Amino acid sequence: MEFKGKTILVTGGGSGIGQSSAQAFHDLGAKVVICGRNKEKLENAASLISKSRDRLLAVPCDAGKPEEVSNTVALTVKNFGPIDILVHCVGMNLKERSFQELNPERWRSLVEGNLDSAYYVIHEVLKNMRPRKTGLVIVVNSISGLRGNPLGGPGYVAGKFGLNGLVVATAAEESKNNIRFCSIFPGEVNTPILDARPNPVSDEHKKSILQPADVAQSVLFVARLPEHVVIPELVIIPSKATFI
Repeated sequence: MEFKGKTILVTGGGSGIGQSSAQAFHDLGAKVVICGRNKEKLENAASLISKSRDRLLAVPCDAGKPEEVSNTVALTVKNFGPIDILVHCVGMNLKERSFQELNPERWRSLVEGNLDSAYYVIHEVLKNMRPRKTGLVIVVNSISGLRGNPLGGPGYVAGKFGLNGLVVATAAEESKNNIRFCSIFPGEVNTPILDARPNPVSDEHKKSILQPADVAQSVLFVARLPEHVVIPELVIIPSKATFI
């Protein structure tokens, strides 16, 4: 079992890329903790990942609330030991996403959901990794974190650009502690975030874009690298898409 003995914390683990990543690590022997805001979705995801809870824990957690993040990390360490890999998959968008539709409340929710939450999680997990001088942080960002586009909307794009900056700067600081960081930038992925599109997405289109398991394989690719190797950025897009 390739990841036997390893402890993996997956945020946003109740669906989409987070759930697929958790499944992949669990299938390869890891001890996995999934967390997210929706308890029902988490429990459903956990039941799909494994019928046994020997190496699986589902913890309701709003990553935008520091105290809940702290509790989740503490439960992870208590149950499965020090965290070896963090896979951060939290992100959100709104139907009312154009600049004209944004108001201070919507802006704040987008920045909190896409940037602040990442800071809270990474900040807490690094406390666990630094004393051991080892660890891997994989952040699933978005193609919108590299290229601004009208589809994502200014609030989402700003949050994702900020997330990229947060990871780049933190990675530079933590290299002395042998803690590695990778940002994965997927293009369109068939996840529940599509439900927040201003216009409905057809089933045909959903089939033509990336699937959560595709991105989970890229997460595994990064996690399999030896400790002296790091990929700071990885872009993954549907084969028919363009990236300029």
